[in-house]
Formats: sequence, structure tokens, C-alpha cells
Amino acid sequence: MGASAASGLQMLAVRPGIPACKQMFGSTSAVSAFGRALCTRTVFASRARTTTPGPLISSTHSRFAVRAMSQSGAQGLPIDLRGKRAFIAGVADDNGYGWAIAKALAAAGAEILVGTWVPALNIFETSLRRGKFDESRKLPDGSLMEIAKVYPLDAVYDTIEDVPEDVKTNKRYAGASNWTVKEVAETVKNDFGSIDILVHSLANGPEVTKPLLETSRKGYLAAISASSYSFVSLLQHFLPIMNPGGASISLTYIASERIIPGYGGGMSSAKAALESDTRVLAYEAGRKGKIRVNTISAGPLGSRAAKAIGFIEKMIDYSYVNAPLQKELSADEVGNTAAFLVSPLASAITGSTIYVDNGLNTMGLALDSPTLST
Repeated sequence: MGASAASGLQMLAVRPGIPACKQMFGSTSAVSAFGRALCTRTVFASRARTTTPGPLISSTHSRFAVRAMSQSGAQGLPIDLRGKRAFIAGVADDNGYGWAIAKALAAAGAEILVGTWVPALNIFETSLRRGKFDESRKLPDGSLMEIAKVYPLDAVYDTIEDVPEDVKTNKRYAGASNWTVKEVAETVKNDFGSIDILVHSLANGPEVTKPLLETSRKGYLAAISASSYSFVSLLQHFLPIMNPGGASISLTYIASERIIPGYGGGMSSAKAALESDTRVLAYEAGRKGKIRVNTISAGPLGSRAAKAIGFIEKMIDYSYVNAPLQKELSADEVGNTAAFLVSPLASAITGSTIYVDNGLNTMGLALDSPTLST
């Protein structure tokens, strides 16, 4: 698309005597009233330029045309995140959406920082160091994704004062420090100064396998805390060190608006809250820090974390059979969407839920329903 646009501008520059509408539409007889009006204005501007000493269009537009023409040989429209720094919260292995997003951002040139759940930190860092992730770290150009730093993180706790004593003394947290949301944000500031991109890729519902009617208050609130308020907390603490024009994204699921039997424990409520918060945060972070906030509603993926639901394989099979695009969803497709959403190409998109699920969200009828075969 980018190459085509540049070629069009190049054509206009080479053939200035022909009105732009005729070059784009051919005969004016096929042009709508709007097109004819545009045509008239284009001809007027063209004639005015031949008799007026100064340019009729602004120097900014002239520079744009020159840049577009000079890049006409480029391959497509690039997502360029060079010079940007991203913090991805919720990366603990190499097969989830968080990892795929990190890879996509790295492929676009961003510097990658990750936050890993404290109990999983040691295994993750050891696997990374020993090269167990090297195959999955490969980027399109053949290089390996580099992670500038891995931070211990437990997004359930905002400050160290919020941490219960039994968690502080838990052996799985031994040796780790500065892992609450506030502490991580402060450490990132001390280490790097600022970030441009914040990604929330974490969720947890201790009673996810229970129907909502059987979910305890404690389990319900735990799901909300870990899966939705954690995004509010991350943005609250990272916003002061985010550069204006930056972006933040999270991951949601269709259970926020459709009934998914078996996805319980308050997780559907947590995803609904996350989407609602996305809209409010888009307004508040946009006005306060010029930060865009969006969420991706991703289809089912057989990641290690998703297997806690208990029937993830059946969900994947259902999607394959019933979605408009009959294929298995790739984590890379979510990663690529995330790269677009945090890039300048999406500079006017905020407060949105973007579906990356092969179109399953649009369906109102299950094609594999037994009632259709009778």
C-alpha cells in the first residue's frame, strides 16, 4: 500500500499537466459529484501554480511528497520502532502471547525489557541463559531477540507494604527484591530513564475452573486484582516515565462479552473490567500523558498458561471449525497486531478492543452444531 501511494505521487510529479482526478479515476464521466468537485479544485490549484510566484501548497506537504517519492522503492509500509523502549509485563516462557509480542516489537527495532512473575523468574532466566529459547528467539532477519533486562514482577502488589508476610517469607520469593509494581517502575526509571511502550500480558484466576455461581468472593476478587486492576496499576506507575506519544496495550478475551462455559472463577468479569478500563484509561492517559491505550481480544492459544482452563484444546478446535478464517491462530499474528498498535501507524487509534481471533467474534451460529445436521 505504501509503495502504491508513493508511485501515485511520483506519477503526479512527472505529469503535472493532467489533473489528479483524471490520473486517479481516468475519465471524469466516471467520477462522483465529490470527485468532480475535487477535480475542479485540483485544476484550479494546478493553474494557480503556473501563474503565482509562491507555492500554493504548504512546504510541509511538499516535503511529504518528496519523502514519499524518495521512498518509492521501499518494500511495503514499514513498522519502525527503532529508538523505542518497551516493557512487557507477563513473560515467563517462550510460547505465550507476551513472548510473541516481545518478538514482534524487537523485530520492528524496539529495545525489550520484560517483567516476569517472581516464582517463575529463576527458570525463565536459566532457560534464556542456556539457550533453550534460542530457536524461538529467532527474528525474521535471522538474528536473535535480545532482552535488555528481565525484572522480577508480581503485579498483584502495588507496594511492598501491600505484600502479606507469608508471601514475603515464601521461599519462591527468596533472593528477589524490588518486585512490586511501584518498585519495578522506579527501577526501570533508574536503569533506563523512560519507556515508550507498556504491554500488559498477564492474568490469573485461582478458581477459573469453577462456575461463577460456585466462585468465592476471595477467588472472584483475586481474578479481578491479577487480571484487570494490575493493568490500572502498571499504567498508573509507569505513566510518569512514558514518553509522550507512547502506547500501552493489554490482552483480553471474548468471554468479556459472550458466555464461555467453563471460563469461570470471575475471569469473564475481569476481562469485561479490563475492556471498560481500557476506554477510561485511554481518555485519562491520553489527556495526561498523550499515551494511547488499546486492548487485543485474542483467540484461544495452547500456551502453558491457557492450559489451566482445562479445555483449551477444545476451544482451539471449536474456533477452527466455526471461525470465518478456518485456520489455527498463531501467536505471531497477535504479536504483529501489537506492533502495529504501538507504532506511529496507529497514531489515531486509542480506547479500542481489537479482535485477533480469525473472526470468531462475528459468528452468531456454530457451524458444527448437531442441529444443523438434522
